[in-house]
Amino acid sequence: MTESAMTGAATAATAATAATTRPASMTFDAETYSVLGTPRPAVRLPEALFDGTVNVPVMHQAVKAFLANQRQGNAATKIRKYVTGGNQKPWKQKGTGRARQGSTRAPHWVGGGTVFGPTPRSYAEYVPRQVRALARKSALNARAREGAVKVIDAFRYDAPSTRRLLGLLSALGVADRKVLILTDGPKPEVYLSGRNLPTTHVMPYSDVSTYHILWSDVVLVEASAIGHTLEPLAESAPERPARAAAAPARRPRPGRAARASVEPPDAGEGEEGREGGDETRAAEPRERAGGKAAGAPRTGGRTRGATSQSKSKSKGKAKGQVTAQARERTNAGRAGKAKSPGAKGAARTGGRSAAKKKKGR
Repeated sequence: MTESAMTGAATAATAATAATTRPASMTFDAETYSVLGTPRPAVRLPEALFDGTVNVPVMHQAVKAFLANQRQGNAATKIRKYVTGGNQKPWKQKGTGRARQGSTRAPHWVGGGTVFGPTPRSYAEYVPRQVRALARKSALNARAREGAVKVIDAFRYDAPSTRRLLGLLSALGVADRKVLILTDGPKPEVYLSGRNLPTTHVMPYSDVSTYHILWSDVVLVEASAIGHTLEPLAESAPERPARAAAAPARRPRPGRAARASVEPPDAGEGEEGREGGDETRAAEPRERAGGKAAGAPRTGGRTRGATSQSKSKSKGKAKGQVTAQARERTNAGRAGKAKSPGAKGAARTGGRSAAKKKKGR
């Protein structure tokens, strides 16, 4: 055996030994906090799961299958037999000087069918259960090596509160990072609290996948989900600051319609004051349209809106009187015609007899 062959064999043996040798087991201590972010003594992560194993190819396989299973596979195109039209030859076979064509729905025609286009299909990929478990274990160990796995004593929410969950993330200093919260079983209150946070995802510990763990930057695990029982601390949530009192609403100014609805003052009150107001207004120079003098005094005591109302009322009365008079005249004329129905007939008869007499003469 040559020297190069011996070197290659030794290298292959070393690679095989390294591939079959399991890494030395590791232990991890995770930082522990209360539900309000108060630090607590660190706890040991379970060694059966967190032993330092990180298998990158298996994680890649699991993530690729997860993303492929999210696809719906609805893309579809039509081949030439599914495109409407093209049932006859566009022109005859010979004599036109053009190339022979059998259908306008051939693939090389505009509006024709598609060759080898996508059709609806399933993109599902199956990964064995043990491979999925190894991939999830590798992902958790990768985050534990980075110190990104933190333990929360218990998520006990009576009602959904995004403010409370955001306060916990702010206390841990991870409010601006992608956070994965793993609860001990389904907890709708915690899920609804984090649903409105774009960089926070809440799900049960038993449902977590390799993709979700690798998506996150920090993993918050409830203590009871990994086998630890921690009594919650006796602490109260900070009081919500009171809102500042709202400024009083500004009173709206009366509009033109409101100013026009002001009633005019009584005719008997304030004659002297009215005369004084006329004198004051006359002293102010004002230019009026319609040929009035610059200092012409106003008619005191009535508003502009009231004056327009009185004018419209007087016009309405005059119009009603004219209509009534016209109606009376019409009725009188009709009555006169009804009383003397034969006047016109007599006049006509008299006229005819006179004409006959003249003709006879």
